[in-house]
Amino acid sequence: MATSLKNLSDYTSAHFIDISDKRFGIVVAEWNREITDVLSQGAYETLLKHGAKEENIFRNTVPGSFELTLGAQLLAQHEEIDAVICLGVVIQGETKHDDYICHAVASGITNVGLKFNKPVIFGLVTTNTLEQAWDRAGGKHGNKGVEGAVAAIHMLGF
Repeated sequence: MATSLKNLSDYTSAHFIDISDKRFGIVVAEWNREITDVLSQGAYETLLKHGAKEENIFRNTVPGSFELTLGAQLLAQHEEIDAVICLGVVIQGETKHDDYICHAVASGITNVGLKFNKPVIFGLVTTNTLEQAWDRAGGKHGNKGVEGAVAAIHMLGF
């Protein structure tokens, strides 16, 4: 979680494993696409920076954050995929829809990871405002996509 004390893009790679032969699925919600594209780019560039090969990174889109769970499951079910990174943005609105979406996605992503016994990373930006979302997509709090890629690499070395 990004706070004034922690930036999403700050991490140490001292204990990273060799990921040159690992395959990654990135599932990106199209809702709030301007932001999710930045998150996706952050994840992609971070994987490449740490040794992943371009041909081993598969990016797929889903309509919105609610669909991240099924998108993750469709990728995770393939034995050749080692980790899945889910990226989306849910911004609080006038109704409680954000509570329902965030809870469903968190539970769903957790269940997919447990079902397939592989890292399925929760890269959902959940904010009160659009400005806060941008702050977590390369703004003053870093990039949640970078954090998702780092989490995937860490978990592959677990």
